[in-house]
Amino acid sequence: MASSAASLFDAGTIADRWIADYCASSRSGDALCAERDDREAWAGLFEELAGLSGDSLEHARERAQRHAADIGTGFRIAGEGEGDERPWPLSPVPLLIPEAEWTGIAEGVVQRAELMERVLADLYGEATLVTGGHIPAAAVTGSPFFLRPLTRLDPPGGHHLQFVAFDLCRGPDGNWRVLADHLRSPAGAGYALENRLAMARTLGGLQSRLNIERHAPFFAAFREGLAASCQRVEPRMALLTPGRLNPSYAEQAHLARYLGFLLVEGPDLAVLDDKLYVRTIAGLKRIDAVWHRLDPRLLDPLALDSHSTIGVPGVIDAMSAGNVVVANAPGVGLLEAPAFAAFLPRLSKVFGEPLKLPNIATWWCGHDAARAHVEANLDCLLIGPAFGAPPLGLPGGKAILGANLKGAEREALLADLQRRPQDYVGQEVVRLSTMPVIADDALAPRPFTLRAFAARGADGAWCVMPGGFARIGELADARAAVMGEGSWSADVCIHGPEPVAPVSLLPSGNSTALRRNPGTLPSRVADNLFWLGRYLERGEALLGVLRVLLGHSISADTGAALSAETVRRLVSLVVMSGAAPEPKALKRADLTALVRTALEGEDGWYSVRHINAQAKLIGGISRERLSADMVRLLDAPFPARGGVLDKAGSLQRRYSALAGLAAEHMGRTDAWRFHDIGRRIERASTAVRFIRAFAGPDATGDDLSTLLDLADSQISYRQRYLTGMARVPVLDLVSLDASNPRGIAFQAAALSGHLNKLPLLSDDGLAEPQQEQARQLAAVLVTAHATRIDDAMLNDLGVRLNQLSDAIARRYFLQGAEPLRAAGMVLA
Repeated sequence: MASSAASLFDAGTIADRWIADYCASSRSGDALCAERDDREAWAGLFEELAGLSGDSLEHARERAQRHAADIGTGFRIAGEGEGDERPWPLSPVPLLIPEAEWTGIAEGVVQRAELMERVLADLYGEATLVTGGHIPAAAVTGSPFFLRPLTRLDPPGGHHLQFVAFDLCRGPDGNWRVLADHLRSPAGAGYALENRLAMARTLGGLQSRLNIERHAPFFAAFREGLAASCQRVEPRMALLTPGRLNPSYAEQAHLARYLGFLLVEGPDLAVLDDKLYVRTIAGLKRIDAVWHRLDPRLLDPLALDSHSTIGVPGVIDAMSAGNVVVANAPGVGLLEAPAFAAFLPRLSKVFGEPLKLPNIATWWCGHDAARAHVEANLDCLLIGPAFGAPPLGLPGGKAILGANLKGAEREALLADLQRRPQDYVGQEVVRLSTMPVIADDALAPRPFTLRAFAARGADGAWCVMPGGFARIGELADARAAVMGEGSWSADVCIHGPEPVAPVSLLPSGNSTALRRNPGTLPSRVADNLFWLGRYLERGEALLGVLRVLLGHSISADTGAALSAETVRRLVSLVVMSGAAPEPKALKRADLTALVRTALEGEDGWYSVRHINAQAKLIGGISRERLSADMVRLLDAPFPARGGVLDKAGSLQRRYSALAGLAAEHMGRTDAWRFHDIGRRIERASTAVRFIRAFAGPDATGDDLSTLLDLADSQISYRQRYLTGMARVPVLDLVSLDASNPRGIAFQAAALSGHLNKLPLLSDDGLAEPQQEQARQLAAVLVTAHATRIDDAMLNDLGVRLNQLSDAIARRYFLQGAEPLRAAGMVLA
């Protein structure tokens, strides 16, 4: 096994050997082996890798993957549904591009972005490009991405495009071209950022050694540019996500946190008087700009697709009134269609100069001459949909090499080309340049594409991210590089001769006004954190019952087994919770089966595993509000090794760690309060059930000892009472003692305190219903006496807790259109 680090001399020797072996096996045009002025930079990169991992490249790859996982980078494959996110496949070998070469690429990206802005302004305005014969009308109005309600609508801020992405490829000759345009909801900038963060942890010395350009100035420019487009001086901006099942949800959460945007979903937003608001715990708060990741056709069910359930009714009206900036404006996807690639070279000349970054050659079959060319050269072209919608002549509706079509499939394509030629494009088959990746502990050449990003700054000019991220094909076939299982991504580093000043999105301490207001808390986020607290408490409480059944109580009579009646009460708690079926008997084997089902059952039982899955789901959609450690614990797989006892112990330690993170690492903001409110309500409700089960008038010593175990109060009781178990003292400790953090009175006092600190909708100073109910609950417990606690009082406490939970939900969480009708609604 190679050593984990190498001396500088050894690192240089190892790097030289890696490069020599790689170049001997790669073909011409490779990013590393081409005769270029950046060979020294590549040597520096591999010396850093060798210094990190010695002679083992696999060690470097594992380290990069571990850092990416620590950051929380993940993705989904579209259509995979409720499954877990996949880990982001990061290669430890970044793509290096010298500054001089990148300057030309950036100029081409800016030219292309500005060209598309001008074309969109014309097509949704005067349409002179159509009337002048430069673009066929059928290519515009026949596209499903052309949104007719947006015609003649001047977007607020004056621009259709605020943020764009382009997929670029470098051919074996070293020339760069554009493969695809991404305008509707460009994804990937967050992955580029996360790649850079992971690589900085993996190869910390590379930044200064190669003078690599930083990403922070680009994101700062985008944030400032979006803010400059808004009406208000201090705008509130949001990132609108389709939800957690979107393939790039993890990236969206990371970007929202990094940029300081609210992460919102459609139901979080509402339009009132042509202004856009977010529903928060303090009422409606104005939103000035939305960076959306929705299909624009789903953005507004009133103006666009009426079937949309994830959009915001009326947002197009708010745009039309100039009250909200939507980036990018709906309708810009018109130019994403492959058919438009056939016209962009001509359009660029119409506006003054040829494209600096040419497209791959494209023929739209809506023109007779182009269709004839495609038919005559079918075996040499890639045949694909012209406007994204799958045509009848393509197997599976996806682009396919014409040479791969045989027999009936070929005849079907040619027949449909005659019927509906406008549905097809032919494109040249591009051979891609390669870059090194690690495969089988060695460097291997693989084809790559580069996604580049541009955003408008505060002055309206385009700013290009220095780099982006590379997508690397799994196979050596240089005709395809598609992200999916087995593929990799890589950081893209722009290096130059001059040192790069450190830049951060964090402003300097002297230039920033102090602020202790943590910001806006959307109602949906408060709801999620409330239920995260409840699920964690619920799972821990069920686990506590199972651990007692497994024999882990601190019995008053050490070594004595619990009585059959006490065991029956414990079993009843498990069965009534829906965690397991009623056992046939109370024999050891039956109880073990019950515990195993309640712990890890998956067949419809409300087991600890099922409760943990619910908590994990909420953690996944709240990651912009939770620490990486907390998300990692929630995402941790259910224990698979060991017996039931070992698994229960592992889960208890995990619950304790989560409680500790919440108690000691979350700021005392309203977000933390809702998480803690959920915990307190669940803990109090559980305590009521436990007391009713084990502290009745006929309670035995085993019953009372079990109650103390479940309330985690054995030590407290033994320190106070040396005479053994007695019902009234036990009742007082677990229900009325305000100093016991597991008791009901403690939870009631905490609930009242939290609710008193949450915002009010009115300014009359009077308590709201949820505050009144919490105070009444606390008063009942403060004035009660343990000798008077009976089943009727416990039932009343349970009802009060349920009513309080409902009142909190009704006041603070999403309730359809109710917040729009609420008296005292705040508009800010």
